[in-house]
Amino acid sequence: MLKKAAAALLVCASVAMGMGCGTTKSRFVYAAIPASNEIVAFREDPNAGVLTQLAGSPITAGLGVEALALHPSKKFMYAANSGQNNISLFTLSSTGGITEVTPRTNTGGTAPTVMVMDAAGTYLYVGNAVSFDISVFSIDSSTGALTPVPQASGPTAGIGMSPLNMQLSPSGNILYVTGQAITGVVQAFQVNGGVLSQQPVPGSPFTTGNNPYGLTIAPGGGFLYTANKLDNSISEFTINADGSLTPLPGSPLGETGTGPLALLIENSGKYLYVVNNQSPGNLLAYSIGGDGSLTLASNSQFSTGAQPSVIASDPSGKYLFVGNESSAAIQSLSLNTGSGILTSVASYSVPGAPTAIVVTP
Repeated sequence: MLKKAAAALLVCASVAMGMGCGTTKSRFVYAAIPASNEIVAFREDPNAGVLTQLAGSPITAGLGVEALALHPSKKFMYAANSGQNNISLFTLSSTGGITEVTPRTNTGGTAPTVMVMDAAGTYLYVGNAVSFDISVFSIDSSTGALTPVPQASGPTAGIGMSPLNMQLSPSGNILYVTGQAITGVVQAFQVNGGVLSQQPVPGSPFTTGNNPYGLTIAPGGGFLYTANKLDNSISEFTINADGSLTPLPGSPLGETGTGPLALLIENSGKYLYVVNNQSPGNLLAYSIGGDGSLTLASNSQFSTGAQPSVIASDPSGKYLFVGNESSAAIQSLSLNTGSGILTSVASYSVPGAPTAIVVTP
């Protein structure tokens, strides 16, 4: 059954099929709002970073919609509904509209809150916060339908902790999962055909600072970073050939900001941005050295709305989007790719605190 369609955006009415007023094709930005059980959809002007909300947006989603994942084909989007323990599949139109395909797919776990997809769009990994496990699904490239991938120990892969964040190595053969045990940790699992190895990568789990909510991997796959909210620090690791992690000298790096919650490395791999959730909410920029070490950049602090919590980039790398909790808004910022300096474009109100932002390729 098809339902909940978002109509196309009417901007530059003389230009059809999602084309912007400039020479570059339009992109679309989607944000999950769990408090209202909705997804907000915007058209992005790729020439200016300006957002315009689609007609029909926000779109009704599942209870407690928490995380979003876009398929690289630009045909499908997945939403994790933490209050219903299931995943919604949405089809995407060329003009940005989304339509849910039902029935939804049960995760087999409890409270799905984080998701990651491999670069080929073959497998979707879902982290379940309450049942302490990972659900894996294969993706039908024609329909987007999800099929559960049984794990070695049962329907899901138990990891013994609540997953705070997940990332795949660029090759897709190692899944990194952050969580909080006695200390913050990163667990690393080899994956083959969507199946997590029962034995983690040698040396796993790897110690981080406490509450490692932020997680990102350098574009070349050589380095991994976590943002440790409780410790106000960033952990820096070299990724070895076997997927194990070695802390960089001086890691974790103490932060001048408070409550680092999310991380993003811009497209060139020269700068890492840290979202600091606590007052005053801001972004900090670090330059990334050839050895993976971080150095606070000059003119590195950028103001955001109250309590920023999520960050995403458009594919061009020229614009960043930050979701702010208390101010219930999405802020667009332009990025000077040479200097790393950010300039605010505008802020856009949404129905509640955004917990995930994705941008179409």
